[in-house]
Amino acid sequence: MRKIILNVAVSLDGFIEGPNGEYDWCLADQDYGMKDFFSNIDTIFIGRKSYDLISSDTSMYPVKKIYVFSDTLTNQEHNPNVEVVKSAQFDEVVDRVMKEPGKNIWLFGGAEMVSAFMNKNLLSTLLLSIHPILLGEGKALFNDLKDRVDLVLLDHKSYSTGLLQATYTIKPKLDMEMPNLL
Repeated sequence: MRKIILNVAVSLDGFIEGPNGEYDWCLADQDYGMKDFFSNIDTIFIGRKSYDLISSDTSMYPVKKIYVFSDTLTNQEHNPNVEVVKSAQFDEVVDRVMKEPGKNIWLFGGAEMVSAFMNKNLLSTLLLSIHPILLGEGKALFNDLKDRVDLVLLDHKSYSTGLLQATYTIKPKLDMEMPNLL
């Protein structure tokens, strides 16, 4: 089965955009591993607001298919590689896409999407590009999580710019409680 990977830029204080929706603080002076990342994905799951940011040039993302999760957007008939997914279709579409042959799936954003995927235990990997900036306020990466999520650090890389990439997997939850042996 394919993996869903969250790959996102985040400020050191946990925001994915500034107080006015800006993301001009994101470092873009080098590749930061995106070429390698793109070689392992062929699909994007994205929310409507994030899609609005990239919709003018989806060709810059080398993927076969983009699924936009939105109840307000209509199907993008001008682009056969873009499919709009309504909230009532969420489980059905995600399950179908994950079972299809292909590479991994990039969960692009936004924050509501991240929470929905986290709450349904659908993410396998979190690749956080932690930028060396404190925004003070803005849109937090993680809101409305229903449960505690334990992570295991798989890898990390630092760059001369101060950007730190941390790759985590979700630690499986134990289904049964361990007896108290003390």
